[in-house]
Amino acid sequence: MGQKQRAVIRVVLDTNVLVSALLFSGEVGDVVSSWKARKFSPVFSQDTFDEFRRVLAYPKFSLTPREIDALLQIEVLPFCEVVDIEDEIIGVCRDHADDKFLSCAVAAKADCIVSGDKDLLVLGNFRNIPIITVAAFLNK
Repeated sequence: MGQKQRAVIRVVLDTNVLVSALLFSGEVGDVVSSWKARKFSPVFSQDTFDEFRRVLAYPKFSLTPREIDALLQIEVLPFCEVVDIEDEIIGVCRDHADDKFLSCAVAAKADCIVSGDKDLLVLGNFRNIPIITVAAFLNK
């Protein structure tokens, strides 16, 4: 009886990291090639995914609904995992809107949270889950 093998590592990417990785080149673009190479599995909760989808629709990115769907269907969904939140984290981050990433990481038993957000990075870690920058993640 073979068990489903777990991806190398499970990672919660904050929305800005995700959007930057998908839409811009440079170091952050390496995040996409790493998940496509199955070096890690991006993990979402319904809340983090909804925010990601909403941000992709911001006018400054000039993406049509069709382009957003294509990005999600081709670049993200085949490689990610969605977890259910059982233990909602509230009031930990200075910006309470960022607590959803902590909730997702705990539910996923994530190996780390990758963020450029100072409100998350200042924590350093949460429940033994490191919160690191893109550069630190790519150097792992």
